[in-house]
Amino acid sequence: MLLKTDSSPVNASAQKVFEFLSDAKNIEHLLPKDKISDFQSDENGCSFKAQGGIVIPLIYVSKEPNTKIVMESGEKAPFSYTLSIILKETGVSCEGHLEFEANINMFMKMMVEKPLTSLFVVMTKNLQKQFE
Repeated sequence: MLLKTDSSPVNASAQKVFEFLSDAKNIEHLLPKDKISDFQSDENGCSFKAQGGIVIPLIYVSKEPNTKIVMESGEKAPFSYTLSIILKETGVSCEGHLEFEANINMFMKMMVEKPLTSLFVVMTKNLQKQFE
C-alpha cells in the first residue's frame, strides 16, 4: 500500500521545516491532540497511542538535509511501514508532501487507509500553522 499526500505549501524555508521535523518532540505539535495520547520522544524518534490503543512508533532512518526525512515503524508497530517527508524549496518558502508505504493485506488496508489519510491531512495543516 502506498499513500501519497498532495504537495502543500509551508511559509518557511525548507531548512527551517527540515530542522523542525528533525526534532522528534516537534512531531507532537502536528498530531490531533484529541486522537492521540502517551506521546514520547527522544533523539531517535517518537511514539504515541492512536485511538483504539494502537501504538505508533516512528524511528528516524535517514535525513537528507532540507529535502527528505525517512522514518520507519518501531518494534511495537501493528505492521511495518515507512513514512517519508519530502521537502522542496520554492523561493523564500517550501512545499512538502508525505509518502506512506506499508506491506499489508487488503483487509488491513481497508481498515487503515481512511484514518491514515485523515491523520496526514491534519498533520499537514498543523505544520502549516507552525509557520504562519
